[in-house]
Parts: sequence; C-alpha cells; structure tokens
Amino acid sequence: MEKQSFSELYRKAQDIQTEIKKVVLGKDEIIRKILATALAGGHVLLDDIPGVGKTTLALAFSSATSMECHRLQFTPDVLPTDVTGFNVYDKKTDQFVYKPGAALCNLFLADEINRTSSKTQSALLEIMEEGAVTVDSVTRPLPQPFTVIATQNPIGSVGTQMLPDSQLDRFMVCLNMGYPKLMDEVSILRDRQTENPLDLVEQKASKEDIMEMREVVKNIHTDQRILEYVATISDRTRNNEMFRLGLSPRGSLALIRLARANAFLDGRNYVTPDDIADCFLDVAAHRVILSPKAKATGGSKEQILTQLLKEIPTPGFERR
Repeated sequence: MEKQSFSELYRKAQDIQTEIKKVVLGKDEIIRKILATALAGGHVLLDDIPGVGKTTLALAFSSATSMECHRLQFTPDVLPTDVTGFNVYDKKTDQFVYKPGAALCNLFLADEINRTSSKTQSALLEIMEEGAVTVDSVTRPLPQPFTVIATQNPIGSVGTQMLPDSQLDRFMVCLNMGYPKLMDEVSILRDRQTENPLDLVEQKASKEDIMEMREVVKNIHTDQRILEYVATISDRTRNNEMFRLGLSPRGSLALIRLARANAFLDGRNYVTPDDIADCFLDVAAHRVILSPKAKATGGSKEQILTQLLKEIPTPGFERR
C-alpha cells in the first residue's frame, strides 16, 4: 500500500477532530490534546469528576478512527487477569486456551483507575509501558495502535488507591475536561432529546492511518536548539527549591514527542518553542512534586511551572 502524503494525513487528523466535536461540545482543546497524545504513542490520565463526557469522548474517538474500544470500570474486586487475560483449560483439546483481557484492544478506557487494587493498577501500567501482555510466561503484543485513557476522580478518597508518583510518570499527559459552558450544555440537553450524537460520528480514518500519522510524527524535525531547550527546562525543575522531585528523563522525552504531534496537528513538519510551551504543563504538572517551601507559599504546580518557563530564554525561532 502506497504511503500517504503529509497533507493527506493532516487532513484526516483534522477530520477526526471535527467528528468528535459533533459529540463533545466546547472541548476542542482537550480533543486536540488527546489526539496528539495518541499520535505521539502516549497515554492519557483524565483527572476529573464523573459525568463530564470522558467515556463519550473515548467512544467518539473510537468511532472516528475505527479503533476497537474497550471500557473497564475499575473497582476493588477487579483482578489483574481482567486486564491482561488468562489461560483456561479446554477439555476438548486437552490444552490451555488464552482468553484475552479487556486491554486487548486499540483504545482502552480505564474508568476510575484509583478505585482498584495496586496490583491491578500495576498490571495495566506494565502493559502500557511494555506494549505487550505476559500470561504464564507467554508474551503477546498488544494490538496497534494502542492508547489508554484512564480516569480518576479527584473528589473523595474513600476506598481509593491513589497512583504512586512513579506510576503517574507512565502517563504522557494529565488533563482536566471540566464542566461545559452554559450554551454548550444547552446544546447537549437539546441534542440528546431525540437522538444519540454518537450515532452521527463517521469514520474518517483507519487504524492504519493512525499508524502512518505516528510515523510522520516521529520524523517531525526537532532542531538541536529545541532539544537543549527541553533539557534546560527539565534541569531547572530538578535544581529548584520549589520542587522536591523534578521532571524525569521520561518526562523530557514525552515533552519532545508530544511537541512533534502538536506541530503535525498545526500542519508543520518542524517543532517550535511554542510547541514545547503548549505541551509543557500537561506533561510536567503530574510528574513534579512540590517542596515543603512551595506548599507553604500556597502556589500550585501549574503556577510555579509557568513562572519557571518564563524565566528560561527561548531559542530564536520564528513564532507562530
């Protein structure tokens, strides 16, 4: 099959966003960020309250891209094998047969990941990192493309197992959808009286298209000055009295990968400092840990990171 041009893939990426916007109203920036994360080969953590459209967004994304979507409601009784799959004995063949788990799909929605056991959390986070599941010493690759959208409720901690900071690092971005604006909610109430907007979503790209987009994103030009800029930002977070834990090398790599996807969605084949700035808080805020001094001042991670970014000289690139 002949490879598609940059402009053809760019147009399909825009069409995907247009289709999702039919269903998820007023959240254009979130839609773009989730698509960018998927194209960068990363995973998304939605730290948000129930009922704001997280599941709807994932289903719309699946419909617009033909990606197979599975959803698992994480509760204390969910086992690691529910995620990874398990072997069961078949009397007819006198052999053990593998039964795939919920994560064996292209788009996995892990609902309220903080309400399940740490062992089940670890099973999911391991396959996110490895891109494969191992059951009884047999390793099976996950379908490609593969993206996890995990959610957790920031309100209420009863019965929860919060993700350790080292495991939060596995998510490329942490996003917050928030409530819809007034008129967007009016439109939601009106549109859902007679039909399900998900039925209106048309497929605008295939799984193969997504994989081609990923390859294009990997090859987006990233100047040496951009790499030095990101390394400087990360170093400043590690040597800053406001942070007890700075941005890890994994975080630096995630920032570069997401900036490339951001450039692609802007129709460019090169990364600018603005791409880094656009992605910085989404990549860094859930990875850094504030120091006691920062907590005493009452500043948030976002405020401190924003100020840090302003203090670092920007490489001399033409701005958008």
